[in-house]
Amino acid sequence: MQKPMFLFLCLLGYLNPSLAQDTTEVESYALTLQEAITYGLENSYDAKNALTDVEIALKQKWEVIAQGLPQISGEVTYQNQFIQPTSFIPAVVFDPSADPGDFIPVQFSQKQNASAVATWNQLIFDGSYIVGVQSAKTLLQISENAKVKTDLEVKQAIIEAYGNVLLAQESVAILQKNIETVNKNLNDTQKIFENGLGEEEDVEQLQITALGLETQLNNTVRQLAIAYDMLKLTLGIPIDSKLMVTDELEDLTLQYYDLNLLTQDINPEQNIDYRIAQDQTNLAETEVKLEKSKALPRLSAYLNYGAAGASNSFTFLSDEQRYFEQSILGVSLTVPIFSSGMRAAKTAQKELAYQQSLEDLERARNQVKLQIATARNDYQFALDNFATQEKNLDLAERIENKNSIKFFEGIASSFELSEAQTQLYQAQQDYLQAMYDVIANKAALEKVLDTTVYQPKED
Repeated sequence: MQKPMFLFLCLLGYLNPSLAQDTTEVESYALTLQEAITYGLENSYDAKNALTDVEIALKQKWEVIAQGLPQISGEVTYQNQFIQPTSFIPAVVFDPSADPGDFIPVQFSQKQNASAVATWNQLIFDGSYIVGVQSAKTLLQISENAKVKTDLEVKQAIIEAYGNVLLAQESVAILQKNIETVNKNLNDTQKIFENGLGEEEDVEQLQITALGLETQLNNTVRQLAIAYDMLKLTLGIPIDSKLMVTDELEDLTLQYYDLNLLTQDINPEQNIDYRIAQDQTNLAETEVKLEKSKALPRLSAYLNYGAAGASNSFTFLSDEQRYFEQSILGVSLTVPIFSSGMRAAKTAQKELAYQQSLEDLERARNQVKLQIATARNDYQFALDNFATQEKNLDLAERIENKNSIKFFEGIASSFELSEAQTQLYQAQQDYLQAMYDVIANKAALEKVLDTTVYQPKED
């Protein structure tokens, strides 16, 4: 009986892989915040796409440049006229005595023919081409600056996601410690009540506190799992992978406590948002030049060379087949003369758009100044709040400890103890949040102060 059952289970596991043991190895990572930033800047989805955009821009730049370089094309043609066209010639051409209304059908061409032609085209002068090359360089600059902005945003997102994981971890640890303390107090109070020295209400009040902490702990554990998944997504790590953060929230907060950053300043024109606005202005200016260039003449040249042969049968690969050469050299000059005001209207539109871009650029300058001031203020508040919450936590711990002693001595009520505990739990969460805010707000300030210049690889 055992052997057939074993074979059945093996067959069931083969037919349903989900019932069999999964031997696939899952990647695991253990990262500090700096390691996470380095990894994310290379592997996050946004960073990869931004790098691809730069590579696309490099190819587009070469595409535009290549339009002014020699273009060579070749064409090979083979025709087999199954039914040859027939022409009619007046009979008097061959026989002067023939009736003028008579025609003789003739077939001029041979049944099969083949030809090969190679053509070389060269643009000599085109104002649109010159402006187009400038435009391609501007588009490349836009992609490069977009890459810088993306990297700064990815870095900030990684810091925030990493900090959320640390915040959730510390919250879980503190809740577990609080539950352990409350359960000990509950057991002691239960024994006191059972000995007739306390009130049942004291036991019930501690039970309410314990149940609330348990619910909060379960929720925080779930939030920790979600925070880890968010960090994986930000880093470009598969969700199914294992990830462990190795930094501590308090240590990281102290690293990000930097008063010198509050006095650091940059020229708004170095900010990435301003540089992107400048790129748009440059592009608008280039479009004005492009419209004006369309009034200039266009000069190009071409040269072709080919050979053709004909035969009533397929003899084109034979040494006896005769081919007749041909070659043409040509120059083409196109001069715009009159467009009924169409070019002037288009140029005027682009000039107005350029004026708008200048206004946008000035607005971007002031927005950058406001962003720096706001980020600096938020970081200053985060540092001040961290110091305040650290003191508040110390006071809340002392108050809770005093009320706990008074409660077991019969001096304080269970409500007073509950209020002190609630105040302590809130102070703990406020302190953890204050540490996270220091990290997150410094990342935001560094983002607006960062003057990173992306250096692409030469194509």
